[in-house]
Amino acid sequence: MASWDYIAKLVCIGDSGTGKSSLTIRLCEGRFSPHHDVTIGVEFGSRIVPVGPPNTQPPKPKPSLSRDPSQTEISEGLPEPPRAEPQVEQKHMKLSLWDTAGQETYKSVTRSYFRGASGALLVFDISRKPTFEHVMNWLTDLRQIAEPDIVVVLVGNKSDLAAGDENKREVTVEEATEWAKNNGVLEYVETSAKSGEGVEMAFGRVAERIYQNIEAGKYDLNDRRSGVKGPGAGGSKSVKLGAPAKQNGWAGGCC
Repeated sequence: MASWDYIAKLVCIGDSGTGKSSLTIRLCEGRFSPHHDVTIGVEFGSRIVPVGPPNTQPPKPKPSLSRDPSQTEISEGLPEPPRAEPQVEQKHMKLSLWDTAGQETYKSVTRSYFRGASGALLVFDISRKPTFEHVMNWLTDLRQIAEPDIVVVLVGNKSDLAAGDENKREVTVEEATEWAKNNGVLEYVETSAKSGEGVEMAFGRVAERIYQNIEAGKYDLNDRRSGVKGPGAGGSKSVKLGAPAKQNGWAGGCC
């Protein structure tokens, strides 16, 4: 058993065939399926991840070599006794992941799931330029329906196709990074659902920013429209987990 402190609703959006379902499966189940049926409407998964310190503890500043002459030396030549670090309880967030269909036929259905989302992964295929050219349409739809402070990360999936002699990349890192910066998106992350590279980072960036927003008091945890709730907002905070491999400091599983 493991516990969560917050639940956040995330949506994966983007054109069909960009690998949204594969990203969700990789995060929740730790596996890659080369043959996945086209998503009809929406599919659901979940994962519990650590957020905030000590998981994201900033580096300690280096001690200054200068000495304050006004301070009286207690013991010349002896090191200063170690100070006890305050214990910080690790917080955990349950990501409720809604994988939406990218086909135009299902847009009226998938748009309804944008409502109440606190985070989104805007996914395109780095080997198919048109999927990148369409992300603006997806972002516009999302912002028309979701809460104004929704956390969005741009995800360039299938980075494995850019490796080796047969480089199929059609969208550069610089191009995607600049687009994210110009359109108020948190950041750009490249992923490979096939190898797992960057997948936890992409979801983790969204979760961490949502946690920062919680700490800043930007959400009403008792209002379902905010897309975030705490354990006191209904339901138990105890959740039974599966057992995918621990990667990059993350531990947890699909529920």
